Amino acid sequence: MSDPLERLQEAVGYRFRDPGRLTQALTHRSCGAPHNERLEFLGDGLLNFVIGEAVFATRARENEGELSRLRASLVRGDALAVVARRLELGESLRLGSGELKSGGFRRDSILGDAVEALLAAVYLDGGFEAARAVCLHLFAPELESLPDAVAEKDAKTRLQEALQAEGRPLPEYILLEESGPAHQRRFLVRCRLIDDGRETEAEGAGRKLAEQRAAERMLVLLASAGESPCA
Repeated sequence: MSDPLERLQEAVGYRFRDPGRLTQALTHRSCGAPHNERLEFLGDGLLNFVIGEAVFATRARENEGELSRLRASLVRGDALAVVARRLELGESLRLGSGELKSGGFRRDSILGDAVEALLAAVYLDGGFEAARAVCLHLFAPELESLPDAVAEKDAKTRLQEALQAEGRPLPEYILLEESGPAHQRRFLVRCRLIDDGRETEAEGAGRKLAEQRAAERMLVLLASAGESPCA
């Protein structure tokens, strides 16, 4: 099977009645109209619903926040790019010359957008049940290996929830230093517990990243002191 579009349909598990829908789903705006941006919008909504439904059905004990984190772990851009690479979707993308030269067929954002557009194209071509079946098929490996919901929480969220569980005030994050050239900034941040004064510091390429690292260090500090909410 030498035709990339034939191989793609085989991998997706769906054969298009109207091949033009598939072509549009694979056409980046750099290649001209009709491109896949409107399909991305529709596919995003479809993907969120189907994955949300699947997570809801398989994780009966998780609360709303935990379900949202699990869904987000599957539908975010880098996760979609993994699905795209598994399908070898980059081989079938239609890109303008500029995007081709810059390696757009390898870029996470372009690959992820194409997955969303592809799901929307299936929906328009074959209806909701067909699109739902394709979505579950494409994300089956990820749905079968969902992480623990708690592990999906970032360090700042875990620290906040641990402190709130004890009725303690939220930590404060203080920017201590910003250095480096404009294209390579570094941020030094302090995380401080207001009620007992303990502090940790961390550096990162962005302020948010530095805050996350400082919060992670605070969690480790509290765990080492035997404070169970953060252990």
